[in-house]
Amino acid sequence: MAHLLIVEARFYDHLNDLLLAGARAAIEAAGHSHETITVPGALEVPGAIALAAESFDAFVALGVVIRGETYHFEIVAGESARGIMALTMDGLAIGNGILTTENEAQALTRARPDEKDKGGDAAKAALAMLALRERFA
Repeated sequence: MAHLLIVEARFYDHLNDLLLAGARAAIEAAGHSHETITVPGALEVPGAIALAAESFDAFVALGVVIRGETYHFEIVAGESARGIMALTMDGLAIGNGILTTENEAQALTRARPDEKDKGGDAAKAALAMLALRERFA
């Protein structure tokens, strides 16, 4: 049984609740355990995963970044993804469920477990990467 850490950037509570529900359901359905921590924003997700790297088998990154009127969206979306990718290249098993959308309607569709279920998809990706790491270890 694997023990996963869900790292959520909680900015939009109602959207994060949906992502968390999907991720937790997918992990539990696969017979694994999990813990959840909350960080201030998407930029802090990779740092939290790096700090916890030795304590968990795999990680699920969750959050929502909705495009606004400034360049900040590009920085947050790109740098959080880059940080997560760097950690995966270092061998951590991570599923990236940080949504980057144009508007709230797109985020809702992607977050709802009965629609696109991107929280569940991120958890399944983390488990798939964990299985690959174990296969090649």
